[in-house]
Amino acid sequence: MTARLQRARPGSPGLQALVDELAEQLGRSVAIDDPLVRVVCTSRHFGDEDPVRIGTLLQGRADNATIRYVLAQGVTQWPRPGFIEGRDDLGLLPRYVVPLRERGHLLGLLMVVAPEMTLEPKETEAIGRAAGLMAAQMYVEQLSADTRKTDEQTLVLELVDTNVVTRTAARRRAVELGLLGEAEHVLVTLVKLSRGTEPVRQPEAALWGALEGFRQARSAHGILAVDQDRAVLVQLRERPPAPPEVAAQSARILDELATFLEPSASPVIGVGGRHLGLQHAWRSYEQSLVAARAARRIPSLRSIGDWDLLGEFAVLLQLPEHALNASLVPEPLRALNEAHGDDRLRDTLRCFLEHAGSIPRTAEALRLHRTSLYYRLRQIQEITGLDLDDGGHRLTLHLGLRIEELLAAGDDRAV
Repeated sequence: MTARLQRARPGSPGLQALVDELAEQLGRSVAIDDPLVRVVCTSRHFGDEDPVRIGTLLQGRADNATIRYVLAQGVTQWPRPGFIEGRDDLGLLPRYVVPLRERGHLLGLLMVVAPEMTLEPKETEAIGRAAGLMAAQMYVEQLSADTRKTDEQTLVLELVDTNVVTRTAARRRAVELGLLGEAEHVLVTLVKLSRGTEPVRQPEAALWGALEGFRQARSAHGILAVDQDRAVLVQLRERPPAPPEVAAQSARILDELATFLEPSASPVIGVGGRHLGLQHAWRSYEQSLVAARAARRIPSLRSIGDWDLLGEFAVLLQLPEHALNASLVPEPLRALNEAHGDDRLRDTLRCFLEHAGSIPRTAEALRLHRTSLYYRLRQIQEITGLDLDDGGHRLTLHLGLRIEELLAAGDDRAV
């Protein structure tokens, strides 16, 4: 399920010609990056190349540390051109940066290498004229790309729609267009962002940048829908992916988003169940919603929820938010919580239940003598009034502990 770090789509010959013309006029290295600081077009060198520029030409994009540094300067929100300072540790010389906007939309960043952090007035005038032409060219090209993205987004959302007629028509269209190949195992991944302080279109661009590489990965064919704060990736595979493969893909997505967005975006990922047949994409999507809710609520998941690994949480998290409250905690467990000021008995109970009621394994896990363990378990039974040899009683207590864990993590209204 691996995918290479995604490069920006190369610029058109017309855009490249504008870059080359400006570079020759200035006698300086010039490049256009997309809003995620991934190179779109670049000129030849003029003896002012630095390790970042050379590495970008070889790899198709700067390393993540450099991208984070440039974005941290706030360049995507600059109202006017300005300089960013160099960083010796990154191998980056200073650059003059011009945000390329058309009709209020940020299309890219014009970068001119300027080691001395000064430019002659005639140079800034030439850059300003060229920037206007570049923005206009990029706007025209983006309109066509946006149309393709919109068509793909519509198809994805129809494939996961709850209406069977809508889903059937979408599947037929996906086959006719040849978008998903012939693999049969379907998997839906949902990525959800919190409302942060990013510019309006930056989260959308970041989601595309982080996920588009998984649309055509080595072992999967997919289509992608992205809006301002979420993305839905539908993938078809020859075989169901194992949890480690899913975890690796999800971790890669989170790492890319951490490069492009501020921490306040707080992305979470929900991975749906693996199903046979594209007709079940909607089912995997519904499960991905629950998994994303788990990722937001349960810190131990580290922002990645996988439906196939949720266990009893998969059931509990289908309760509506207003119903998921302290009233669900069983009375016997409340009595245990109130009877002791510390968590000793509660932790013992949790360990006992998670080891399927095995005395030897529980004692080993707690590093406790069996006699002491038996004593604690008798205390638990006396306080709760439940029999720990009864499967139903154990289930009641175990679900109660899981509900408390969800409640302790807070609500999930951001998902």
